[in-house]
Amino acid sequence: MGITYRGLLGRITVRLKETTKRLNELRYKCQDISPKEFYDYMTGETPTGDTITISDVLDNDYLMIHEVVELSELKRLGTDIDTKTVMNAYPELTYETHYTATRYELDYALAKKDYNWVKVRMNHAKSWLKDPNMPRHLAPRYKAMMQEFSKILTKEQQDREDTSSHG
Repeated sequence: MGITYRGLLGRITVRLKETTKRLNELRYKCQDISPKEFYDYMTGETPTGDTITISDVLDNDYLMIHEVVELSELKRLGTDIDTKTVMNAYPELTYETHYTATRYELDYALAKKDYNWVKVRMNHAKSWLKDPNMPRHLAPRYKAMMQEFSKILTKEQQDREDTSSHG
């Protein structure tokens, strides 16, 4: 990977503080997450071979919210956080916590009126539904979330068109 824990420690510490504050504003109560837990979780093995790096996450407020909520939810469920967490929690807890994290991430994007980010993530969600490892009982929750946010995007698009045609 090339990016060491020591090299990222200061940045992780600052970003965890900022993200915890944002989540408190969204009325989400974070578990205490150490920089080491964050680093290990982000750099550990994944069953899907994630292409998003720890640097990508640290550079993006939405992804930070997503990962901090996932970690908080895993900790709330009593899961040990280390480089094996994702593999040990897969697929049941991984998809369960991923759902909750996505909700907070998208709520934050809506609060910032970043409809493009919501659109991007709705496209990602389509592939999540196609994952054969997704526990089937969670699929309806994912579908309902996608429908809810798609309606918001449609309404926002219509509002924008109405405003531009009247202006």
